[in-house]
Amino acid sequence: MSNSSTMGKIHNFSAGPSILAPETIDNCVKGLQNFANTGLSVLEVSHRSKEFVAVVDETRGLIKDLLNIPDNYDIIFLGGGASMQFCMVAYNLLKEKAAYINTGTWSKKAIKEAKLFGQVDVIASSEEDNFNNIPKSYTIPGDADYFHITSNNTIFGTQFQEFPNSPVPMICDMSSDILSRPIEVSNFDMIYAGAQKNMGPAGVTVVIIKKSLLENPKNGIPTMLNYQTHIDKESMFNTPPVFPIYAMYQNLKWVKASGGVAEMERRAQNKAALLYNEIDSNPKFEGTAKKEDRSHMNACFKLVDETKNEAFMEAATQAGCSGIKGHRSVGGFRASMYNALPLESVQVLVDVMKKF
Repeated sequence: MSNSSTMGKIHNFSAGPSILAPETIDNCVKGLQNFANTGLSVLEVSHRSKEFVAVVDETRGLIKDLLNIPDNYDIIFLGGGASMQFCMVAYNLLKEKAAYINTGTWSKKAIKEAKLFGQVDVIASSEEDNFNNIPKSYTIPGDADYFHITSNNTIFGTQFQEFPNSPVPMICDMSSDILSRPIEVSNFDMIYAGAQKNMGPAGVTVVIIKKSLLENPKNGIPTMLNYQTHIDKESMFNTPPVFPIYAMYQNLKWVKASGGVAEMERRAQNKAALLYNEIDSNPKFEGTAKKEDRSHMNACFKLVDETKNEAFMEAATQAGCSGIKGHRSVGGFRASMYNALPLESVQVLVDVMKKF
């Protein structure tokens, strides 16, 4: 039975793991039953089989194609989530000092880990405003080993609408908005992203890294935490997360067949415009993020009269809306509108807001 027939009445606004396209799930089911005509499930196939190595190669090629990644970058697949990258980035790259912008929970966690490896300058923060905006005024120190940002903040609903120009290598945690808009990869020295928002299911992290960034490596990096280890072994140093990579492969094929990243951006803009217009025009609701920094992926909003929260949640649930409860750090509600969420689902939520 297809995913579309079993879940057609549910509108999945979950912040992650998030909605996947029905085609992606249907193709994953086929792979669970018989992977590449091997007679084996993708759950039990050898990661070194020619069939699965081909999947890894094709997945890497799809990412390179969709994001127009230059040849002087490597793409690797790792476990541990984006959270593992918080320490791996610093372990590999922080020699003396690094610069960070603090725009929310995940930035704070990255900063905490980096401080274990050297000096960390937090050159800007929106924490005093409960992270409801992206800082605008800051100076990136030219003597930093690297500069780190988080492109989209799932919990607080803010997003870098434009990326800064950095005089030092720029590292970006792009977990929650990668593949949602075209980016100039050459402006970044490294991009990393947990897959469970726009790329696939939880369990695999994509790292896109400029080759020159690792030309003067630090000493004493544990083998498994060394980027070069995984580059040299083409993500096969140890058993990789086989099924998450396979599911990501299926999802990337769906993105490409749907029109690529430019089409994902068009859809994201339409979905965000529909929901934010209702938030701004309906006197019973208010947005929590500054308008100029609002995320196209995660819309955070509240009821003016918060005593009615439970009633609104019940109305949304009755309409089939799932996953809209806001994070405890913000409260209220959060509608995550990742690539696979159709515009029709946003319309259902808007209709509930209009009737409430």
